[in-house]
Amino acid sequence: MTNDPLAALPLGRKVTVSKTVSESDVYLFAGITGDLSPNHTDEAYMRTTRYGRRIAHGALAVGFMSNASTKILEGIEGTWVSYGYDRVRFPAPLFFGDTVTVEYEVAERNESERKVFSRVTVTTDRGSVVAAATHILKRVDV
Repeated sequence: MTNDPLAALPLGRKVTVSKTVSESDVYLFAGITGDLSPNHTDEAYMRTTRYGRRIAHGALAVGFMSNASTKILEGIEGTWVSYGYDRVRFPAPLFFGDTVTVEYEVAERNESERKVFSRVTVTTDRGSVVAAATHILKRVDV
């Protein structure tokens, strides 16, 4: 091991993951979390809103971010944990049927605290940014 416990996650390291959001994804997530808001489950109601149709949970988009953080750690030694997400935003709706691409890029490192900060953006095939955040990974085995 090097003296730098974060060496495996250099600035600029990036992964992308894609996923099409299905009705079953949203309903399973709603059932797991208990968030059965009509925004996510009532098509007739949502047709009367500015969105015109159901939208997926913002927290589901954060789950896709989590998938990307797992991917960026593939093949990397050590015990890493999610230390949290900062400045989470949902600037546009995520609709059923959208295909999202999550871009996860290491943007900053704090060696003394063993933390890596990454910019995470979730963009649809329509070109809309539906979620953005800073994710913090922490190495806890050194």
